[in-house]
Amino acid sequence: MDPTQQNYTKTEKELLAIVFALDKFRSHLLGSKIIVFSNHAALRYLLKKLDTKPRLIKWMLLLQEFELEIRDKKGADNSMKDHLSRIEKESEPMPIRDEFPDEQLLHIKTATPWFADICNYVATSQFPPEASRIYKEKFQSDAKYYTWDDPYLWRLCSDKVIRRCILDTEINLILQFCHSVPGGGHYGSTRTARKVLDCGLYWPSIFRDAHQFVSTCGRCQKARMAMNRRHEMPQQPILLCEIFDVWGIDFMGPFPVSNGYSYILLAVDYVSRWVEVVPTKTNDARVVMDFLKFGVPKALISDQGSHFYNRAMASLLQKYGVEHRIATTYHPQTNG
Repeated sequence: MDPTQQNYTKTEKELLAIVFALDKFRSHLLGSKIIVFSNHAALRYLLKKLDTKPRLIKWMLLLQEFELEIRDKKGADNSMKDHLSRIEKESEPMPIRDEFPDEQLLHIKTATPWFADICNYVATSQFPPEASRIYKEKFQSDAKYYTWDDPYLWRLCSDKVIRRCILDTEINLILQFCHSVPGGGHYGSTRTARKVLDCGLYWPSIFRDAHQFVSTCGRCQKARMAMNRRHEMPQQPILLCEIFDVWGIDFMGPFPVSNGYSYILLAVDYVSRWVEVVPTKTNDARVVMDFLKFGVPKALISDQGSHFYNRAMASLLQKYGVEHRIATTYHPQTNG
């Protein structure tokens, strides 16, 4: 209890305990009858008072959610609550040590940031000590692209965008954010480096560090080994996108004959992903020409099987102005 609650009367403290327990286990107690045994008969009358404190009114509103009944029970008969409130915590004696090991101070060495010399030059126009003449000329040429705006150093990059210079200790976290987090996408090193630049951040070895980070990403290495041409996206562009305008169609089977049927004609709408499944006795062109029941589509996507790619089917599709698109070879995912 906080200091204010410690000043409550004994009856109010018992009511506070009831309110705390019901609020704590609310999801388990709602809808069940609750009986509270207490040796404070005043609790029952305290909840029925009309002119009471605002604090008690708040508690009564909370208790109205529950089917609550308070019953009187003498303290001598209600021994369980005495045990719970008087649990003794045994103290474990700790031996006093006469000797202590010598304290060793950890020496923390902070690495100097890569732009420390640039900051000093921008602020004080002083070159690094023991710098050669050629280095000073190059250093002075590079320093004109930097600006110090406390507490950060900024660089004007070649695309005329000002970016903040990053400490060496932040590089790994930034690359992880731009590559590995759920929104990172696990892109290649070049695109990961571009994402860093798009975030307005800069350090001289962005592309090299991004390449090293991507090459050591475990998930990227596993995915790269598992990928092959069969996992590529469809090579045929599909631009029609109204509902029931584009259907992917294919046959499944043959299966063991059941009621005379041994094949399944499967059609999937590209937009709604609605699936039509029709059992068929054969897998010829006549069956395909009779399956549609949602009007005339604009495009039909199938493989080059003879039941789809034939003269009768081509004549029917041409008559109704339906475009027949052939799925990518060895890529059945194209037609649904």
